[in-house]
Amino acid sequence: MKKNDREQPNVIVFFTDQQRWDTTGVHGNPLGLTPTFDRMAREGTHLYHTFTCQPVCGPARSCLQTGMYATTTGCFKNAIPLPRERRTLAHYFKQAGYATGYIGKWHLSEKEPVPAEDRGGYEYWLAANLLEFSSDAYSTVLYDNDGKEVKLPGYRVDAQTDAAIRYIDRNQTHPFFLFLSYLEPHHQNHTDNYPAPDGYEEMYTDRWTPPDLKALGGTAPQHLGGYYGMVKRLDEALGRLMDALKSLDLTRKTIVLFTSDHGCHFKTRNGEYKRSAHESSIRIPAAIYGPGFMQGGQVRQLVSLLDIPPTLLDAAGIPVPSDMQGRSVLPLVRREPVEWPEEVLVQISESQVGRAIRTGRWKYGVTAPDLDGWSESHAESYVEELLYDLQADPYELTNLAGWDSYRSVADELQRKLISRMAEAGEPVPEIVPAQSRPAGKRRVSIEELRLKL
Repeated sequence: MKKNDREQPNVIVFFTDQQRWDTTGVHGNPLGLTPTFDRMAREGTHLYHTFTCQPVCGPARSCLQTGMYATTTGCFKNAIPLPRERRTLAHYFKQAGYATGYIGKWHLSEKEPVPAEDRGGYEYWLAANLLEFSSDAYSTVLYDNDGKEVKLPGYRVDAQTDAAIRYIDRNQTHPFFLFLSYLEPHHQNHTDNYPAPDGYEEMYTDRWTPPDLKALGGTAPQHLGGYYGMVKRLDEALGRLMDALKSLDLTRKTIVLFTSDHGCHFKTRNGEYKRSAHESSIRIPAAIYGPGFMQGGQVRQLVSLLDIPPTLLDAAGIPVPSDMQGRSVLPLVRREPVEWPEEVLVQISESQVGRAIRTGRWKYGVTAPDLDGWSESHAESYVEELLYDLQADPYELTNLAGWDSYRSVADELQRKLISRMAEAGEPVPEIVPAQSRPAGKRRVSIEELRLKL
């Protein structure tokens, strides 16, 4: 063991799939689903406003592994493998002397099992490219370093957690970076349902419905019970992981990040569960616990999933590569004076070729109506699709796009969106205003226009 091994913090990413931010108690969910996450957020650092930069599985994962936008890596939709020349978190941590491990869902290859050259540089491997197809709730099948099938006992969340605890126990004498990627609370594709552990769905059916789902319906009455049950089991797994760290005297030596790839709108915004610019698709829970983050409180600035990779490297004392397109949040945690973007950029594919920004108050989105989001990564021309005033309408029930009285707001947001797209390396587009609509008595006051967007 190197002399400075124990000075380097271990890093664990606890990564869920399709989890809304408002499943957590610290975001107002009244069902007590996430006591462990809530404690992490209170005692560590709560990234209160965190958003995905691409609300679909594969592209979001490419962003989190590389710190680059999906249009930069080329992984703008599912089923595009991560280019082998792209350096990932695993490469940087390994170069810094860390053992690296990946357990769970990968979704950045074309093959199952994932060939060694497509594993993003991770040394230890117990994963499946498409866990939703290789396994079921009580039939967990992953693949090891040799590409051999490994069937793990127990409910899928528990099976993966057991594997993670075994990995931590084996690697406790030297620094490690472990990426633990769950499928839950994502739906089971072949049945289009949310299979919670036995008995859990019944506990949460018809208990509490977020206001956007209450207003818009979708599949929430059918699916929320199972979805919440999966979230509950994930939080219990997080508790088991934290217990393992405590028992091995690793709590003060280990950084634990909890977040998700995107949210879930339960078929209220389009024909499936994500791939839209709405809060239900793009807002995700995020908290960091461990050295450098204890008593960090709430970080209220807007944080992108793209900011997570540079944050983890920075927290481990590893230089952040200049080609990463996100920013470390450590200066915000330390309350240091720093310029921070006032908006996050979201790229949307598959359901559409879309772009959006989310500011502290506004949501502004555009789409290329004549392009196929499965075949085109970007457009030269977009049309305004949505505008929401999140202060007056937090559940995004009244689309203000085209309203005459909000034209000045839309114009300013359009400029911000174009600027952020250019920063991301995209061509500067044309944006066609939405068709004009009279607003009746609804007006934006001079004072409101002077407020920061």
